[in-house]
Amino acid sequence: MSHLSGPATDFDRARTPAQWCCLLAGLALLLAGLFGFIADASFSVGNELESGSLLGFAVNGLHNLVHLASGLLLLVASRERTTAKAVAIAFGATYGVVALIGLIDGNDVLGLIPINSADNVLHVGLALIGLVAGLVSRTADRRHSDTVVDRTSPTA
Repeated sequence: MSHLSGPATDFDRARTPAQWCCLLAGLALLLAGLFGFIADASFSVGNELESGSLLGFAVNGLHNLVHLASGLLLLVASRERTTAKAVAIAFGATYGVVALIGLIDGNDVLGLIPINSADNVLHVGLALIGLVAGLVSRTADRRHSDTVVDRTSPTA
């Protein structure tokens, strides 16, 4: 329990890094999913896997649906600190696994989602941003926080 007392400050009410991550990545992925259908809306898989290109990234219908679902999840999660922290960490871990699979395979993720080098770089970046933003974010205001930084921070 923290030693801080008094009313919540603007600092306490501000968005956390996890909330910003969820909001901004959510918007970007939602737009990528929508515009991705203009580039390629096919749902081919396995040996028949085809892709279009959206700003240099490989996309297809399934990839676009993943972007839409990820974006919506992140946007919904951005509203609450606790949810944003948990989702940012889970998002980062998931995209880390996707990046690892993409780096090993090089052409697709499990024969379902086409990827290329640009996708791999983006997935690594999204994984790192999600993990870092989630891990450094508070889940409560400083008065109710149990993080070491908040316990030792002055109130003024």
